Amino acid sequence: MRRRKVTSAIAVGLCALSVATALLPLAAVLYFVVSQGVSSLNLAFFTQMPKPVGETGGGMANAIAGTVILTGLGAAFAIPIGVLSGIYISEYGGSRFASLVRFAADTLNGVPSIVIGVFAYAVFVLPFKQFSALAGGAALGIMMIPIITRTTEELLKLVPSALREGALALGATRARAVFTVVLPAALPGILTGILLALARIAGETAPLLFTAFNNRFWSTDLGQPISSLTVQVFTYAISPYEDWHRQAWAGALVLVSMVLVCALLARITTARLERMQRGL
Repeated sequence: MRRRKVTSAIAVGLCALSVATALLPLAAVLYFVVSQGVSSLNLAFFTQMPKPVGETGGGMANAIAGTVILTGLGAAFAIPIGVLSGIYISEYGGSRFASLVRFAADTLNGVPSIVIGVFAYAVFVLPFKQFSALAGGAALGIMMIPIITRTTEELLKLVPSALREGALALGATRARAVFTVVLPAALPGILTGILLALARIAGETAPLLFTAFNNRFWSTDLGQPISSLTVQVFTYAISPYEDWHRQAWAGALVLVSMVLVCALLARITTARLERMQRGL
């Protein structure tokens, strides 16, 4: 009995050590980003444009707006395709084509982001001889599609079959049963997956270097190069100017905050929709 207790205590201790090790990088990143960036955050950072080389001050208003536009374009491109693809895989999971789509989604999910950027550069930039926000949004959307597809598929599989069978027994077609019964039941989880996919692409840099490029001026023209926080942070971080380093830390803090907000929204939305479905 004593030997079993000692073995159990060792196992629990190793689990606790593993959890602490897993949390340590996140805590370290948050500590460095907050400690370095919070002192540089002010109203000017959110409302002013970048200053020319050699001048101190300014902000990243254009980069913040550009990041919101790019992630919005990526979501508009990826959400319909990803959700419908997930529905197809879930409904026709036994077919060869569904298996091929699932394999393609898994493979695409593992492709390095810089490869996605080079692909988007060849398809969306070179033919038009123009960097643009649309090209950047398309590149980010390509990265979102496999995440949304696989999330939708897995969550639709978790819906009890009794709901679908009940709808079919009442005379609903297969498509009507899916879109009016099964899909709403899985909606909280799907929204969570979409928000987490948004959080992931919001921090991507490599695809935007090949597509949206950068723009030090204010621009909301979708056909022109556009600034983004990730590229701006990269540009400032490798510069020789101390003031730009300070602003790069502030930009990194804003990026991390955006990711945390997406994660919190995912949890709040999921909890609220689940309560609504239970009728509470």
